Amino acid sequence: MAYNHGREDRKWRIWKEAEEKVLREHGVDEAVIEQIRMEDRADFNSNRRFYRWTSDFGEYLEGMADNEQQAEPNTVADLLDEIEDEKLYQALLTVDKHTLLILLLKMQGYSTKEIAAVAGLTERAVYKRLERLRKKLKPIFYPFGEI
Repeated sequence: MAYNHGREDRKWRIWKEAEEKVLREHGVDEAVIEQIRMEDRADFNSNRRFYRWTSDFGEYLEGMADNEQQAEPNTVADLLDEIEDEKLYQALLTVDKHTLLILLLKMQGYSTKEIAAVAGLTERAVYKRLERLRKKLKPIFYPFGEI
């Protein structure tokens, strides 16, 4: 929520008037009350500058989060839908479903051991399928050879 200066100023004035009423009832000198008021107002202004900045920054971050794509592909179909490069898309269409599942799980951060358990393969088979996929995709990413 944005910082509302008018609302905060009203709250400060109500608090300050109540405090000054108590000070006057206890016989505090008007010069001292005025000095306290000036110091409290300076403190309020300092806080206002801080909260306006943090409020704007928070709204900026929320806006940036809304602009970012948050959806991570959860299925192989989602993964294929996310691909914008036509050559890569065509290459992945020729790959079997186990290899696509391995790729998806690898992108999601699963270890090779976990992927093997999910895909129903051995760890060695997972490594081999990833190696074959790299060889298949190498001409797409390095069309003129290694860098």
